[in-house]
Amino acid sequence: MGRLIVLSHYQAAELLNARGQTQAEVSLDLGLTRDVVALDSDGVSFDDRNLTWKQLEKIKKSERKCFRWEEDGLHEIRILSEETAWVRSLAPTPSAPTMLVSGFPMHRIKDTDPWRDTEAKIKACGKIHGRVLDTATGLGYTAILAARKADSVVTIDIDPAGIEIARQNPWSQELFDNAKIEQQIGDVVDLVEEFAAGEFSLVIHDPPTVQFAGEMYSEGFYRSVYRVLSRTGKFFHYIGDPKSGLGSRMTEGVMKRLKAAGFKKVTRQPEAFGVLAEK
Repeated sequence: MGRLIVLSHYQAAELLNARGQTQAEVSLDLGLTRDVVALDSDGVSFDDRNLTWKQLEKIKKSERKCFRWEEDGLHEIRILSEETAWVRSLAPTPSAPTMLVSGFPMHRIKDTDPWRDTEAKIKACGKIHGRVLDTATGLGYTAILAARKADSVVTIDIDPAGIEIARQNPWSQELFDNAKIEQQIGDVVDLVEEFAAGEFSLVIHDPPTVQFAGEMYSEGFYRSVYRVLSRTGKFFHYIGDPKSGLGSRMTEGVMKRLKAAGFKKVTRQPEAFGVLAEK
C-alpha cells in the first residue's frame, strides 16, 4: 500500500479554486502537511494518482465525508461494522477529523475541534505519568496524546471497524506507530477485570453516549476502574455539556455513582465536559 492520501471538501474547494493554473499547493492528509500537485484541463494528478474535476466537485459537495485517493480512484472512508451493526465513517473538520457513528460525531465540534477537544480532556487529567488506560480508542487521539507523557498506554475498543477507520485517518497514524501504545479489541467492561489491582496511574474514560453503552456509566464499572487504579490514581470521565439539561443531570448521576464506588474526591471539569475522580 502506498502513501495514505485523504481528501475532504476543504481540499477539493482549494483545488477547484486553482483550476486554470498548472499546479497548486494543497494538503493531502487533512491539514497535517502540504504538497504540490499538478493541474491540467482534465483534473489533478500527484504521483500515479489522478482525479477529474468532476470527482473534485463530488468531494466538495460531500461535506460530511472523507475520501482515500488511490491509484484506482476515490474510496469513501465508511464501514458497516459486523460487530455492532453501526455505520462508522470519517468526517472532516477544519482541523482533525471526527468519527461518525450512525451519523453522530464522537467528538465535540461546536466551538472547538476534535484535537482541541482531546487536549482539553488530557489537560483535565493533570500530571500524567506511569501506565494509562484509555477505555475507548475511537480515532486514537486520547491514546496518542496520553502516550506523549505516559510511560505506556493501553487502549481498548469494542469494534474492529472503528480501528479500521482510524487506520485510514492521517491524524491517527501515531496510534499504530508508537510502541508505547498497546491496542486491545473487546468490551472494556469485561477486559478491565483482567488487569491487576493498582496497575494504572490514570484511566481516561470517553465512552459513547449512555444510549450506546449504558454499562460504561454503571457503578459496577466504576468499582472495577477503582480496583485497577494505583493508590494515588485518577479517573477522568467525559460526560457531555454540563450546561445542557441532560449533561447536568448526567453529571450529577455520574458523580454520585463514582462516590458510591469508593472515589473520595470527585471534581467537575467543565472545560473538558467531564469530571475527575481521585482515590
